Amino acid sequence: MRLLIIGAGPGGYETAVEAVKRGMEVTLITEGPLGGTCLNEGCIPTKTFCHYAELIEQNRKAGLEVNIDFRNIAERKDAVIGQLRGGIESLLKGVDVVYGKASFKDAHTVTAGGQDYEADRIIIATGSQSAILPIPGADTAMTSREILALREVPSSICVIGGGVIGLEFASLFRSFGSEVTVLEYCRELLPRFDTDIAKRLKQALGKRGIRIETQAQVTAIDGGTVRYIKKDTECEVQSEAVLMAVGRRANIEGLNLEAAGIEYDRRGIKVDAGFRTSVADIYAVGDVTGGIMLAHVATYQGLRALNDIEGKQDSIRFDVVPAAVFTMPEVAVVGMTEDECKERGIAIRCLKSFYRANGKAVSMDETDGYCKVIASAEDGRILGCHIMGTHSSDMIHEVAVMMNMNASLSDVRNIIHAHPTLSEVLQAAIHE
Repeated sequence: MRLLIIGAGPGGYETAVEAVKRGMEVTLITEGPLGGTCLNEGCIPTKTFCHYAELIEQNRKAGLEVNIDFRNIAERKDAVIGQLRGGIESLLKGVDVVYGKASFKDAHTVTAGGQDYEADRIIIATGSQSAILPIPGADTAMTSREILALREVPSSICVIGGGVIGLEFASLFRSFGSEVTVLEYCRELLPRFDTDIAKRLKQALGKRGIRIETQAQVTAIDGGTVRYIKKDTECEVQSEAVLMAVGRRANIEGLNLEAAGIEYDRRGIKVDAGFRTSVADIYAVGDVTGGIMLAHVATYQGLRALNDIEGKQDSIRFDVVPAAVFTMPEVAVVGMTEDECKERGIAIRCLKSFYRANGKAVSMDETDGYCKVIASAEDGRILGCHIMGTHSSDMIHEVAVMMNMNASLSDVRNIIHAHPTLSEVLQAAIHE
């Protein structure tokens, strides 16, 4: 079988590698570098920054001298990207990789670099790009791409958007020495996250000196001046740099989806549960579908698409998706929020615990943390978990496993956890 994949992010290259293992003849077309947004201007470079920011904060807590060589940090970030990109190249040795802008000619033919490529099945995995507010001066603001290319730390930065991307950069550059202001349109930070967690994170970031204004409608950017309206009052923020972090939008421009008859809307390409588009033999996975825009989700959507192509069933649960926000402190979530359960009329129990009562957290001087487990009031089945605190991005996967196994509170209470570990925070909540 000939498989054509458009896009070399996690949803594209990991699907290509798996398809070769399954005996398919694979062509991968990519306009940008291997690894997509995740590797080149997203997950990996920001996590490299996070590593150094964490070291900086640990030294500050220990009363040690802190010397920040940001140029060296940026060079290390570039080296990490290069190393991992080389790893992807080696994984794709069995794949015909084509560099160029892909465009549909018909439902089985894609053009790139002046050449036509035909396939039995096609998977679109072109990802997303930064969204931009339609306001005067928006084109002068940095996006995540430009801010990751900096070689010097701005003395001050205004972050437009209090979602995952905006808060991660706000947290990072505060550690690097910038004065940071965050402007968020909604009532709380991290819209669609658990409200308790969002409020606690706002307090934690505020303690670090990050100024946060919610219910702030940004109206214009004029050089280093960001104007916004809050409670019918016109306000402004002066800063050296401005970051636009108001979400992402699907990369569909130039694909000529109409030529293939593929249905899409402003959110992205429409797909069903098997990630089939409206056209037989054409699939779409990852950010381009406008769903959950996470690298690991794109990977598993690609796996589901391959399984559908081969007529195989799988047990991948796309309702159990762990996610993390790499601020300091971290936030990690999986499953439903308390508000979502109430909206659906689900009777629940909320069980809570605190890092300050955990021996390992106290010994690490990381006591600013909170865990909330949501369970069905009827049978005790775990429906969600929301954690704010150090290493929560690692701890959340234990709950993801529990939820995939449809575990109840009584099941989990009998699992022994090592002492002293941060994982006991979770066990303390479940034993409440």
